[in-house]
Amino acid sequence: MKKIDIFKKLRSSGLRPTKQRVEIAKFLFERDKTFHFTVESLDKLLAKRTTSKFALATIYNTVHAFKKAGHLSEVEVRGKKTYFDTNITNHHHFYDSETCELIDIDANDVVIQKIPKAPNGKKIKNVEVFINLKN
Repeated sequence: MKKIDIFKKLRSSGLRPTKQRVEIAKFLFERDKTFHFTVESLDKLLAKRTTSKFALATIYNTVHAFKKAGHLSEVEVRGKKTYFDTNITNHHHFYDSETCELIDIDANDVVIQKIPKAPNGKKIKNVEVFINLKN
């Protein structure tokens, strides 16, 4: 398991390391692989794997605080579900609509040859490729 200084991570981004934030941060960030989750799925996983009790509102607020601080990225799946991703680098995703699973695609594995110009007054923030999967 990847060991990081959770207190330093939180403090460096202006977040007070409360007991609940620290426990949620350890669950999210002390792992070897990228973790994709919804607030609801995180609630269920925390209930199974920790001894602490978290209100859904606490989890929601903590996840959004981590996102605002730059520790998580948000991935919206066709306006239906919002996932959060511990991998904050530029990358793409496969989405398995049968299992509701997001799978990372390295940005270097996708070659984009042409991107249309942004509409007047707008700039392109980033480009995300989202590939839907089925059996």
